[in-house]
Amino acid sequence: MARKDMLTGKSALSGNSRSHALNATKRKWNLNLQKVKVMDENGNVFTIKVSARTLRTLKKQNVVVA
Repeated sequence: MARKDMLTGKSALSGNSRSHALNATKRKWNLNLQKVKVMDENGNVFTIKVSARTLRTLKKQNVVVA
Protein backbone atom coordinates (compact mmCIF):
# COMPACT_ATOMS: atom_id res chain seq x y z
CA MET A 1 0.00 0.00 0.00
CA ALA A 2 1.24 3.48 -0.83
CA ARG A 3 2.30 5.93 1.86
CA LYS A 4 -0.83 8.00 1.45
CA ASP A 5 -3.50 9.41 3.74
CA MET A 6 -6.58 7.28 3.04
CA LEU A 7 -9.05 10.10 3.75
CA THR A 8 -7.48 13.23 2.30
CA GLY A 9 -5.28 11.61 -0.37
CA LYS A 10 -2.17 13.48 0.79
CA SER A 11 1.14 11.85 -0.12
CA ALA A 12 4.84 12.54 0.27
CA LEU A 13 6.40 15.74 -1.07
CA SER A 14 9.64 15.72 -3.04
CA GLY A 15 12.36 18.29 -3.42
CA ASN A 16 16.04 18.92 -2.96
CA SER A 17 18.27 18.68 0.07
CA ARG A 18 20.75 21.55 -0.06
CA SER A 19 24.24 21.37 1.43
CA HIS A 20 26.24 24.38 2.59
CA ALA A 21 27.82 24.48 -0.88
CA LEU A 22 24.27 24.42 -2.37
CA ASN A 23 24.71 20.94 -3.87
CA ALA A 24 21.27 19.52 -4.62
CA THR A 25 20.30 15.91 -3.93
CA LYS A 26 16.76 14.59 -4.26
CA ARG A 27 14.85 13.77 -1.09
CA LYS A 28 11.31 13.07 0.13
CA TRP A 29 9.27 14.47 3.00
CA ASN A 30 7.07 11.60 4.16
CA LEU A 31 3.77 12.00 5.96
CA ASN A 32 3.43 11.24 9.64
CA LEU A 33 1.05 8.30 9.05
CA GLN A 34 -0.81 6.69 11.93
CA LYS A 35 -3.04 3.62 12.00
CA VAL A 36 -6.35 4.47 13.62
CA LYS A 37 -9.68 2.72 14.14
CA VAL A 38 -12.71 4.69 13.03
CA MET A 39 -16.43 4.03 13.19
CA ASP A 40 -18.80 4.76 10.31
CA GLU A 41 -22.44 5.81 10.65
CA ASN A 42 -23.59 2.15 10.75
CA GLY A 43 -21.36 1.38 13.74
CA ASN A 44 -18.81 -0.64 11.77
CA VAL A 45 -15.22 -0.27 13.01
CA PHE A 46 -12.29 -0.46 10.61
CA THR A 47 -8.62 0.54 10.53
CA ILE A 48 -7.27 3.22 8.20
CA LYS A 49 -3.97 5.06 7.78
CA VAL A 50 -4.24 8.82 8.22
CA SER A 51 -1.79 11.66 8.71
CA ALA A 52 -1.35 13.18 12.15
CA ARG A 53 -3.08 16.34 10.94
CA THR A 54 -6.14 14.37 9.80
CA LEU A 55 -6.13 12.45 13.08
CA ARG A 56 -6.54 15.72 14.99
CA THR A 57 -9.61 16.52 12.90
CA LEU A 58 -11.09 13.05 13.44
CA LYS A 59 -10.62 13.35 17.20
CA LYS A 60 -12.33 16.73 17.12
CA GLN A 61 -15.32 15.17 15.31
CA ASN A 62 -15.42 12.18 17.73
CA VAL A 63 -15.02 9.62 14.93
CA VAL A 64 -11.97 7.83 16.39
CA VAL A 65 -12.54 4.67 18.44
CA ALA A 66 -10.23 4.54 21.45
